[in-house]
Amino acid sequence: MDYTNYIGRKVIIRANRAGVFYGTLTQKDGNEVELTDCRRLWYWDGAASISEIALSGVRKPNDCMFSVTVASIVICGVIEILPCTDAAVESIESVPVWKMSR
Repeated sequence: MDYTNYIGRKVIIRANRAGVFYGTLTQKDGNEVELTDCRRLWYWDGAASISEIALSGVRKPNDCMFSVTVASIVICGVIEILPCTDAAVESIESVPVWKMSR
């Protein structure tokens, strides 16, 4: 499959051992991708699957656990890439940052 049309787009990826991530796809080489402005999607509520998140976002943003944004990350073992709709991007980016309080 040709993923070049996903370059520069907001996507959700699922990696074999690393989990689920959201960000802008900048590179893909085999099962390795680079994302910029990336958040780890640790836990979500208000969507049944990452497919639904990529289409509609989440309905309960305050109950989700999405990490801080990192500038760039390379993720190996990618097994799924889902392009996000504009509605999904708006929803995902409205989720508060989940981090440990001090």
